[in-house]
Amino acid sequence: MQQLQFIATSPQQFREEIHQDFKSLLEDLKKSFEPKTPVELLSRKETATLLKINLSSLHGWTKKGLLQSYQISGKVYYKRSEVESALIEL
Repeated sequence: MQQLQFIATSPQQFREEIHQDFKSLLEDLKKSFEPKTPVELLSRKETATLLKINLSSLHGWTKKGLLQSYQISGKVYYKRSEVESALIEL
């Protein structure tokens, strides 16, 4: 273990140094912090209803790579944001 000696440093000065370091780290963290937005998952049926297509078309679009699906506990879901961004404006 490494030993440090603080010569001519009072406990108060030492506390203030540590306080300044933590304050600086906290400010950096605040600047880079981005809260995560919750992801809305849609079931296969909800996705097909949203797109006004049948389930076989949804399956085909997923196989072609037009839509990205996700599986949780054997169930297939789609992210609403990805489904909406897959739509092309005419």
